[in-house]
Amino acid sequence: MRKFLFLVLLILGVFVKSTAAGLPPVVASHFGPGGVPNGFMGKGTYEVLMLVLVVGVPVLVAFSTRLLQGIPLQFVNLPHREYWLAPERRAATFESLSSLTLWFAMVLASFLSYCHWLVVRAHATQPPQLPENWFFAGLGFFGAVTLAWVFMLFRRFGRPPR
Repeated sequence: MRKFLFLVLLILGVFVKSTAAGLPPVVASHFGPGGVPNGFMGKGTYEVLMLVLVVGVPVLVAFSTRLLQGIPLQFVNLPHREYWLAPERRAATFESLSSLTLWFAMVLASFLSYCHWLVVRAHATQPPQLPENWFFAGLGFFGAVTLAWVFMLFRRFGRPPR
C-alpha cells in the first residue's frame, strides 16, 4: 500500500508540475465569493506551495502512525486505547491505523490536486474565475469521503469485542 501511495504521489506531483507550467507569472491563488480572485502569488511560489500541499502533507499524514509508535501510549488518542494498545494487539492496531491513514493520504492528495486543477482551469478565462460549482462539488465529495473514513475508523476502533 505504501508503494501505491508513492506512485499516486509521484503521478500527482508530475500533474501539478506539468499543469502549472501554463500558468501566468502572477497566479490568482485565492478566490472569494463568485469565484473572483482576491489573492495572488508568483508562479514559482505557487508551484512550490502546491507541490508541498499535494505531496508533502499527504506524506506527513501517511507516516503519522509511525510517529504514534514512538510516543508514550498515554498521548495516543484512540477510543478504548487500553484495549487496542495492549501488547498483544498493538502491532495489529498500528497496522490498521497505518492502512487507514495511507488511504486518507491518497484521498487528501487527490483533493488537493483537484483544487490545483480548478486554479489552472480558472486561468483559462480572463480575468481568472474559479468555477465555484466545481469547487463545492469537489469539497462536498471530499467531505463525504472524509466522513466515511471517520466512520471506518470508529467502526474499527469502537467498542472492543466481548
